[in-house]
Amino acid sequence: MSERLNIKNIGILAHVDAGKTTLTEQILYKSGVIREPGSVDKGTAHTDNLEVEQQRGISVKASEANFCWKDVEVNIIDTPGHVDFSAEVERVLSVLDGAILVISAVEGVQPQTEVYFKALKTMKIPTIIFINKIDRIGSDVRRVLGEIKKLLTEFPLFLEEENLTEALAEKDEFLLEKYLEGEEISSELLEERLALLIKECSIYPVISGAVIKGIGVTEVLDLLVKFIPSLEDYKEDELSAIVFKVKRNKNLGKLAYLRLYGGEIQSRDSVHNYTKDADEKITQIKKLRGQKEVDFGEVKAGEIACVSGLSKASIGDILGNPERIPVVPSIAKPLLTLQVFPKFKEDYIKLVEAFQELEEEDPLLNVQWIKEKNELHLQIMGMIQLEILESILRSRFAIEVAFGKPSIIYKETPKAWTLGFEAYTMPKPCWAVVKFEIEPLKAGGGLIYESKVRTEDIKLRYQREVETQLPIALKQGLYGWEVVDLKVTLIAGEDHVMHSNPGDFLIATTLGIMNGLASVGTTLLEPIIKFRISVPEEVGGKVLNDIIQMRGTFDSPMIINGSFTVEGEMPIATSIDYPVRLGVISSGKGVMTTKFSGYSPVPIELGATRERTGVNPLDRAKYILYARNAIG
Repeated sequence: MSERLNIKNIGILAHVDAGKTTLTEQILYKSGVIREPGSVDKGTAHTDNLEVEQQRGISVKASEANFCWKDVEVNIIDTPGHVDFSAEVERVLSVLDGAILVISAVEGVQPQTEVYFKALKTMKIPTIIFINKIDRIGSDVRRVLGEIKKLLTEFPLFLEEENLTEALAEKDEFLLEKYLEGEEISSELLEERLALLIKECSIYPVISGAVIKGIGVTEVLDLLVKFIPSLEDYKEDELSAIVFKVKRNKNLGKLAYLRLYGGEIQSRDSVHNYTKDADEKITQIKKLRGQKEVDFGEVKAGEIACVSGLSKASIGDILGNPERIPVVPSIAKPLLTLQVFPKFKEDYIKLVEAFQELEEEDPLLNVQWIKEKNELHLQIMGMIQLEILESILRSRFAIEVAFGKPSIIYKETPKAWTLGFEAYTMPKPCWAVVKFEIEPLKAGGGLIYESKVRTEDIKLRYQREVETQLPIALKQGLYGWEVVDLKVTLIAGEDHVMHSNPGDFLIATTLGIMNGLASVGTTLLEPIIKFRISVPEEVGGKVLNDIIQMRGTFDSPMIINGSFTVEGEMPIATSIDYPVRLGVISSGKGVMTTKFSGYSPVPIELGATRERTGVNPLDRAKYILYARNAIG
């Protein structure tokens, strides 16, 4: 077996305000990268280097730094904790060897803590759980350990109290056998088996501390380098890398941040972008040393680097072989859509260009420019994201903007199984015949595509057109929203040796899919959130009445020491402004935490339709002219 690399890529994740940026600062200080730790509250944190981060005291972008601890090189990535910026966390997950999940000893396991841990668990990323703020009034490590066991994992290992031999023997048959037979178990063997169990995500080590005072930081570092495994050495293999971050530089143009899972890249190398099916030449390679990006001539498997020359690269693009790149679960879903306007009309084109650049850095903005109406639409996670965008547009692009009122992003799904058919054979030259089976899936099923058509009937290059066009065709359903949770199977069709042209199957796919959806109709879906509300006991009844009015459901409330707590689910559409109202009825003493739960059917009269962009494919003749650029 190949040796393991002496480098680890570690993410620090947490619900907002749990202390992860402060932990990052202490790690950089203890490892000698900085002379003294910065402060999040004072805006001096070294990893919060955007002006808006320093002003607001929150992390907006993932930020990387590099350090060495006991001869092991570590790239540490500090991620945002606020739900509005969870897309940054999602992208970082694709590059990690391990993670540190920070939990406040006061607030305990919060909604985003659950979301992030579930993703780490799904991806089998070895994770250290750090209970922070044990110095604060109201901290309760025992209570938090109970929440970890109930809400995150049945197998936390609290290293400060538990008998290591007994705890590991419960999970390790090899150790259990030795333990029951009374054999001596050496500390070396214990550490070896602990490392294995952590690597397999069978056990999650837990330690506590107070990072603002530096307590527990050294222990985290020791645990990190000793027990979080690094990637096996695949630098001799073919290139396998993922782009996890993109940003612009005034002098160097587009910069792409890569994690290599296999092979290596040297300056002047030509690399194949598997996602875009394009070749580009690397012009410069930089790697982190401390907090500075330093020129290097190469980057190898296991490493992270910033490269120039990939002008076509987008976030999520795979370079080389895709087989080693991990699949990342979706944890970030934009739930609101709105228009953005320049305050000065002469800035309109400048604003469009600014958002096209920002969308490269955050693809989930889903920027839509409707030229014929001079409208610019985007999608966001929440209202704080708007404040940040406004600040970035002002400081980076010198553009003052105003935003329209946000509206909810609905979805659609087919009501029943159906067939979709299109024979696009006129006006010649054209020939594309397709027949689809369209089948609804359960909630969260996404989009699944399959072809059962022989290449003798439809050539492979035309079948690729069908697959490419399908998600585009589903962007706007019968009510104008994206169609989700369905399986589409191409079951029949034909091309023509003389009359088929590139693009014919793009047109036929959209017509065939919309034909099928129109035959059975679609169900409107609305986004639902899970909530936890805590208020003084005397206003508990009012809160329950509000939840019912918002079409919400709830579990049995709990009343402890005069505090009324209730959990449940409710639509975002009815509750988007409720945190403000809650503050009023509770005299500022109410706390509401939420996380996205999923989409649920809603009657059209309680939801909303959206005006279609472009020509409706159900107007077949007009759509064909539009698709062939015969009309505007």
